[in-house]
Amino acid sequence: MIKKIVVLRANALGDFIFCLPALQALRETFAEAEIVLLGRAWHQEYLQDRPGPVDRVVVVPSYPGISEREGYVRDERELSEFFTKMEAEQFDIAFQMHGGGRNSNPFLLRLAAKLTVGLKTPDATALDISIPYIYYFNETLRYLEVVGRVGAKTKDIEPQIVVTAKDIAEAKSIVNNFDCKPVAIIHPGASDIKRRWPGKKFAAIADFLVELGYHVCITGLTWEREIVDAVITNVISKDSVQDLSGKLSLGGTSGLLSFSDIIISNDTGPLHLARALRIPTVGIFWFANVITASAMTTTLHRNLLSFAMSCPLCGTSSLKFHEHPSLCTHNTSLVSEITVDDVKNSISELIDVKRTHLLSAFM
Repeated sequence: MIKKIVVLRANALGDFIFCLPALQALRETFAEAEIVLLGRAWHQEYLQDRPGPVDRVVVVPSYPGISEREGYVRDERELSEFFTKMEAEQFDIAFQMHGGGRNSNPFLLRLAAKLTVGLKTPDATALDISIPYIYYFNETLRYLEVVGRVGAKTKDIEPQIVVTAKDIAEAKSIVNNFDCKPVAIIHPGASDIKRRWPGKKFAAIADFLVELGYHVCITGLTWEREIVDAVITNVISKDSVQDLSGKLSLGGTSGLLSFSDIIISNDTGPLHLARALRIPTVGIFWFANVITASAMTTTLHRNLLSFAMSCPLCGTSSLKFHEHPSLCTHNTSLVSEITVDDVKNSISELIDVKRTHLLSAFM
């Protein structure tokens, strides 16, 4: 009998969203087992008291290739204590869903689980069950394949997140007009500048949404202040646009998205969170990234693709960036060719879809 399962997935928000169906498959298949996520501090904070497939989060200490932090210095004593505690857990199955395995597979083996399962590049250490890590492949399906190797299955392959009353209360305490106007979200940030659509174009979309009668919220993390300002300074209808950058926790952002009518965003965490909440989305993607990060359905979601094949400044092939990021160090967007009209048309499509759904509900 499988009593305890551990999953290594210690990275960012979007990455966590992608593995949710695989976690749900484990929950449904091994209903009596405890599922432990090895993640980051934000996982622990966000998932505490939140219904879902994970029973417990253990925060991973700083480790090369997995969870280095700024100013990282390897602490062998801390790591030794961590792995001693993990061995004492006596995990039945350990899953590596963190990447290709060069760093994460040796890490997983030190957990001393009875069975190890996970991804593997040709040069990575083998696990008991290894699944080839092919970069250009849908992330959600990738992790379903991993858990499927031990018989775990689920009927719903779309990620799902549960919003709590606390999430909604935080969002409603700060958002203006949420009860008298439909709410639209614009998220102009992304950790990689190559995935960022220009601020002036986002501003044009904000004005378009205001014309349609929306209260527009601009979201972002504290460090994205400059990115958000590039939007707000170019907005004409400033009275109907609210700056929420750095003002909401991840839980509060979940609450905000839950009562929003649409989000327009770069390919980044809040977009994928909105999709897990079944909120209509317009996502701006560099074409290769949509292979790994696309939604599983299209009724509520539109992906707009930039087909930039090379850096516009030096001509380096953009398809090589994920393998050799040092080939090009230019901080420039690869998605700027997507037009404002492209986004407006997608918004109009989704408004029509929502109207159709509302009409069908009364028939």
